This record gives sequence, C-alpha cells and structure tokens, in this order.
Amino acid sequence: MTLIYIIITSLLISFLSLVGLFTLSLKQAVLKKSLMLMVALSAGSLMGGVFFHLLPEALAELPQEQVFLALLGSFILFFLVEKILHWRHCHHSHCEVHTFGYMNLLGDAVHNFIDGLVIAAAFMNSSNLGIVTSFAIAAHELPQEIGDFGVLLHAGFSRRQALGFNFLTALTALLGAISGYFLFTLAEDLIIYLLPFAAGGFLYIATVDLLPELRKELQVKKVVASLLTFMLGLAFMYLLKE
Repeated sequence: MTLIYIIITSLLISFLSLVGLFTLSLKQAVLKKSLMLMVALSAGSLMGGVFFHLLPEALAELPQEQVFLALLGSFILFFLVEKILHWRHCHHSHCEVHTFGYMNLLGDAVHNFIDGLVIAAAFMNSSNLGIVTSFAIAAHELPQEIGDFGVLLHAGFSRRQALGFNFLTALTALLGAISGYFLFTLAEDLIIYLLPFAAGGFLYIATVDLLPELRKELQVKKVVASLLTFMLGLAFMYLLKE
C-alpha cells in the first residue's frame, strides 16, 4: 500500500504541471494577484514542513550534529544546483530567464526527481509525514509550474509544447518516487538521512526563492494579505502534527 500511496501522490503532483491550461483563461492582473498569495502559502507550508515535521522527525532518530550538517549541506547543494544549471524559480508569467528554456526544463526535471525521492522517504517513514510533505511540495509546485509555463512560452515554445514538456519533466517526480521506494527498501537507513536533506531544500526554496518575491510588495493591504496567507500555511502544517 505504501508504494501505491507514493505513486498516486507523485502522479497528482505531476498533474499540477497542467495548471497552464487554467492560467491561460485568467487576466494578467488576476493571475499576478493570486500568484503572490500562492507564493505566500507555499512559503508558509514549506517552512512549516521543515520546523514542525521534517526536523523533529530527523532529530528523534539522529544526533543533532548530523541533522544540522545535513541541513546545511542540503541548503548549499540546492544553491549550487541552481547556479550550475543556470536555473532560477520564476513566479511571474514574464521572467528574465526565458532564454534558458531548455535549461529550465533540465533543472525542473532534476528538482522534481528529488521531490519524488523525498515523497518516497516521507511515506516510508510514516503516512502522516508523507501527507504533510506532499502537501508542502504541492503548495510549492503550483506557483512554480505557472512560472515555468510562462518561461517556456517566452523561450519560444508553443502553448501545446510548453504544456507537453512541462508535464514530461513533472513525471520525473514519479520516477524519483519509485526509484526512492526500491532504494530505501534495500537501504532503510537512508530514509532518515533524507529528511534533513529535504528540510534543507525546503528551507532554501522558501527563504531564497519565495520570501524575496513577497518582500518586493509595497502596498500595505497586499503585504498584510501575504503575511496572513503565509501564517495560514504555517498553521495548516502545525495542525497536521501527530
């Protein structure tokens, strides 16, 4: 049953790549406004997943020094991956990195594969951890996929090509999840080490990619709305604690 849960969850997250179909019908102003709220929810969910679930689970099984070294190493690794692949998350329909369309696809595939590994490790640790981790990943994927769709359009892809390639790269999450399941079945000790690794990646995405986007907002009403949505993401993850 664990493998079935992992496969279903990974597929559902992969289908978020088709959100571009929905965004095509939205007006630019509406899309931009809702996108910032999704970014805020994503940041809160990711940080809640780190501090309420992943780190406590890891600290219960591993020495503190190992947990925080893995956390720091993961944070640095995610930074290097972005730099090496010339890939940045984009949370607007217009993005400065549109000339790196194919590199964006490559980077997205690597990132989604890692997401799949994290989902597998979380579900194999406990069903509750699998659910909250998957929610955090999904909350991040939604604004990211909208941004990626915009990047591909500006890179010269047609709408059909953008949707198709985006979906294919999203399916690498399923490949990572299935690979992770069999890998962790053979080497169960690896599961607990992937939790602080995932925490470092989530923390990097939230603090480096998402929160800076929210900090650009200057209108008081929008700042308050973003803060409340961020807190909502934190609260939701806290309520999912066992």
